[in-house]
Parts: sequence; C-alpha cells; structure tokens
Amino acid sequence: MNLFVYSPLSPSARAYLHQQLPAEVNVTFCHDVAPEDQFPAFQEAEVLLGNPPPVWLAAGTSPLLRFWQIDSAGFERYRHLHLNVPVANMGDFFAWPCAETMVGGLLALYRHLGELAVLQAEKKWVGGAYVRNRSGLLRGKRVVVLGAGAIALAVQQQLSGFECPVQLLARTHPKAQLRSKEDLKAALPETDIVINTLPGSAEGFFSAELLDAMRPGSIYASVGRGNTTDEPALIKLLQAGYLGGAVLDVTAVEPLPADNPLWALPNVLLTQHTGGGQHHEDESKVDVLLRNLERLRHSQPLENLVDLSRGY
Repeated sequence: MNLFVYSPLSPSARAYLHQQLPAEVNVTFCHDVAPEDQFPAFQEAEVLLGNPPPVWLAAGTSPLLRFWQIDSAGFERYRHLHLNVPVANMGDFFAWPCAETMVGGLLALYRHLGELAVLQAEKKWVGGAYVRNRSGLLRGKRVVVLGAGAIALAVQQQLSGFECPVQLLARTHPKAQLRSKEDLKAALPETDIVINTLPGSAEGFFSAELLDAMRPGSIYASVGRGNTTDEPALIKLLQAGYLGGAVLDVTAVEPLPADNPLWALPNVLLTQHTGGGQHHEDESKVDVLLRNLERLRHSQPLENLVDLSRGY
C-alpha cells in the first residue's frame, strides 16, 4: 500500500510514522520529492494524508486512491470536489484547545492580562488601582456560541465552570436554542459575549447588521473562519468603543497585513490562528491517520467521515 503524505510533519512525527506503519505500507513525503515529481507521486497513492492543492483533485481521484485523511477540521476549499473515495477530517481533534484559546482570551480581556504583560516587560509598576478598578469577571456572562459542533460544545462545557448561561445557534442541532438569524438578532441585545465557531462555508454570516445588534460593551470572539465575519464592520465598532473588545484567532486575511487596524486596537487580542495548537500535535495527527489506516485494512467503518459538498 502506498501512502502519500502532503502534510509538513515535523521530523519527530515523520520518524514516529515510520515506526508505527505496517511493513506493507510504503510512505512518500511530498516535500522530499522534487516539485515537478510531486503530482505524479501523488497519483500513485492509495492513501493520502494532508491538504494538497485542490487542483490536484479537480479532475477526480486517481483510480488507485482508496482513502483521503484531511489533516484539519475545516475543508472549505474542497467543497466543489466530487470524489468517489471516503474522506475524513480530524473530527474533534482541535475542539478542546480551540475552546481553551477562546476562554483564555476572554479571561485575558476581562482581567487585563495583556496589558499587565506589557507592563511587566517594561518593568513598570503602576499600582493596583490602575487595573483593579477596570477589571471584569467572566463569571455569569451571557454567551451565544455560533455553531453546535465539537468546538462549540467544548466552549459550552468549559464556560459551565464560570456559571455562564450559553446558547448555541444551529439550524437543526438538537442542543441548539437558537435556530435562525432572526432568533440570533433577538438574543444579541441581551448577550455579553458572542463566540463564532462557524466553518468557512458560512461566509459573511456574522454581518454588519448582527454586529450592530450586539449589546454595547459586549465582546466578540472568533475561532471559526475569518470569512464568516464582516471584519470592516467589526473594526468600526471596536474603534468607536461600542464593543468591549474582541478575541480573534482567525482573520479575513492571514497573515494579518501590517496595516490592518486590528494590530493597534488595545481591546483586541489576536491569537494568530494558533487556537488548535497542542503538544505533539503532529504525532497526534499521525495517530488519527493510523487508526483509520488500520480500519481501512480490515474493512471496518472509518472515523470522522465527511461530505465535502455539505461542508461537514
């Protein structure tokens, strides 16, 4: 069996993969192959790990390909593809760290931890009252989470420890309390925090109209995809002081251009699309592949299968 790895795995993860693969599986790492030979090598694969250029798959899959393991949770750029092989994503692999990033960012804003870190770097002691009198609490804040997938549910679970009432927005999910944009718009004036976990297929969902409906002083956080938020409208409300702040793991353009106003806003925390990061991340991705590879070899049901056209 030929395995083609498009993912840029770390040296330790590559060694781990070699150690764990069955003897009959031959592995080719894309970035070890000359650029002109990468696509031909890809066409020889029976199993694919990673997120190759969509154009490689635009004409369909090679007759040899039996399974594709995407190494991310999102796969919006592949939605137009119509493939005749099973495709899996990483499932809830990134859910808990993404949720922790959102909760940590919210705590940092309410407790002014970013500001205090700057003061520490400057060795500047300003006195307790300067920060204490402006600090807020995450405890008890009313939260709306856009989405009801693995990240959204992890956010809800973590915020339960802060006694936060959390409502989920999703059209059909049984655990969602809000079902439509109309439901959301009605809830926003009584909401302290909005957390966006939407996939890129929900492009432009959180519009200027919804941003305007948010409660003055409330906080917007996003760990979904940058294209789901009307970023110019968000920036306008942050600059005006209408919103209390924002925690953004994702932005419309990444890397964020140096002239983007978000860099300079003191009430914005940018976590630079690191939300899903975790210790030994590449090795853990290899484990996901290995589990599905074992299932494939024994004709067992695969984990985390997705429908590219549906976006989930």
